[in-house]
Amino acid sequence: MATGGWGPGTGQPGGNGPGGQGWGPPPGAPANNAYVPPQAPYPPQNPYPYVPPAPVPGRAPRRRSRLWFLSAPYLVTAILRSAHRVAVRLFVQEGDGRIEDRTVDRVQVTRTVLGAVATVALFMAYGAERDGWEDAATGGVANMIIAPVLLIVGGPLVILAFVFYAPQHLRPHLRSRLHAPLKAVGWYLLTVLVLAGTLLGIGQASKNSLSGWQGFVVGLTGLAVLAWGIPFFLLASLYSARSAFNTAHVHPMLPPVVTVALVWVLAVFNAIDSGMPQGPPAVQYCSLLGGPLSVTAVSLWEMRRMRTRFGVTVRGAAPVPVLR
Repeated sequence: MATGGWGPGTGQPGGNGPGGQGWGPPPGAPANNAYVPPQAPYPPQNPYPYVPPAPVPGRAPRRRSRLWFLSAPYLVTAILRSAHRVAVRLFVQEGDGRIEDRTVDRVQVTRTVLGAVATVALFMAYGAERDGWEDAATGGVANMIIAPVLLIVGGPLVILAFVFYAPQHLRPHLRSRLHAPLKAVGWYLLTVLVLAGTLLGIGQASKNSLSGWQGFVVGLTGLAVLAWGIPFFLLASLYSARSAFNTAHVHPMLPPVVTVALVWVLAVFNAIDSGMPQGPPAVQYCSLLGGPLSVTAVSLWEMRRMRTRFGVTVRGAAPVPVLR
């Protein structure tokens, strides 16, 4: 029977057919085959993936000794930070009626820097007497300490005149807000009394020649009080003179008014105590009057900005503060 090519002896080449030969092509690719297998859709992965380099061993961090907290730099820094924090909290209370004007603050800082530069330039240009630089530094510290005293003595008069100058219906409101300045004055006077009492106690202890544990306790206590109290007193003097003992609680225009009165009183005291500065007459008058006049000009400009930008007047109530 004819098999039509399907018989056992005539199977298809390839060896897979029923005849024992198969259906596909013989093993191995033909020599003239033009078929090219399709390429992979993605490039082959890198058989060597990136591995970050090992970190270079550096110097181990230096461990701070526990005795660092007893070193002089740490103690001085801690004392100054503590005194500054307390002085700011007690003597830089702006109050809810204070108007912050950063432009005025920048102008005030610039005026202070220019005043210091002008003072140094006058000393260098016209020379100074013997111990002139030391006297100038001592005078600057003395002014910083005297300013709060003058504020305590003359400030109530200025505040009283300001309150009486206000309209009659606003006077009770202004008087009711005097507790913040009075509180600041009380803290300042308490600081002075504590320092004076500490110095007197140390003096009495040295006269009585205390020895043993009593002398040790008195000396250690006095040293601790003076080490913290003197920086606090200097910072309190600086901030209380700048804020006029928190008089902004009473009225926003009260600090520049008090500042103008204070700076002219200080100028009179300096003229009486030190006399005219060195140099030609024009330089002498500029050195004597330059500070008070510049402070007065900046204060008047600040009051004008309060009136034109924030609607604050001397005889009017303070509006809600606006930050600029």
